[in-house]
Amino acid sequence: MVARILIFDGAPGRAQQAIAAHGGLTNTQMFERALSRHQQGLEFFSLNVADGERLPQGMAIGDFDGVVITGSPLSVYKPVPAVTRQIDLAREVFASGVPSYGSCWGLQLMTAALGGVVRESPQGGEIGIARNITLNDGGHAHPLFAGKARAFDALCWHRDEVETLPSGATALASNGVSDIQAVEIAGAGSSFLGVQYHPEHTFATTAAIMEARIDRLVEEGFERSLLEGVIADLRAMEVDPGRRDIAWRLGLDKQVIDPVLRTAEFGNWLRAKVLPRRAERLAAA
Repeated sequence: MVARILIFDGAPGRAQQAIAAHGGLTNTQMFERALSRHQQGLEFFSLNVADGERLPQGMAIGDFDGVVITGSPLSVYKPVPAVTRQIDLAREVFASGVPSYGSCWGLQLMTAALGGVVRESPQGGEIGIARNITLNDGGHAHPLFAGKARAFDALCWHRDEVETLPSGATALASNGVSDIQAVEIAGAGSSFLGVQYHPEHTFATTAAIMEARIDRLVEEGFERSLLEGVIADLRAMEVDPGRRDIAWRLGLDKQVIDPVLRTAEFGNWLRAKVLPRRAERLAAA
């Protein structure tokens, strides 16, 4: 029996199509690629909860060994139906006892679902690359970060952040932009691990998001020619990660360049949470 992963997609399809039009990947593509890099033979089922999809009749959250909650351009403090139905399902996921993980929106969503507070970042969020994410003592010792440096950069894109953690939550990392960069939330038999950055992102997807939103960024004061240069550099890194000149220009080290290190959180989550869950299902079968 292979491990079964539910991809809880929090981004509306239209938003993902806009990124794909600029050469980016969909959430499902990114998560399947990142998880499969660390564990072969995974079985995936993707559900676009933002667009109203629900599990088919006869299928339950408990049928899975892990749930990943993707990124999204939505904000949890704006209670439109695409948000409220996700909050409801996030509560169900946590209550089910199936190990769950969230990137960016996934962290924010589970935080709000369990009673925490999410806000628009007073520093404007992080665009492209989150710098100097630093593990606290708990994070440094946590299985989620096995093999990671004590401080590292990561691909990212967010304007919202966690302001107040829910009950049962422990912060694991922070940086100069957001005090909450990684979190563990534990309950009676429940487990959630989330990060504010995007280990699943590729250079091409980061470039696509930047290009799709370039007009807004220019309105906010970013120089268009500078943005276009960064977009070109990111695309070149996707084709040839060995471009030392671009790595130097963008300030990238192996924690971002090496796809195994960049996605290490997924392998660690699978080993620490998902595969033990699969073993329990096998024993009970």
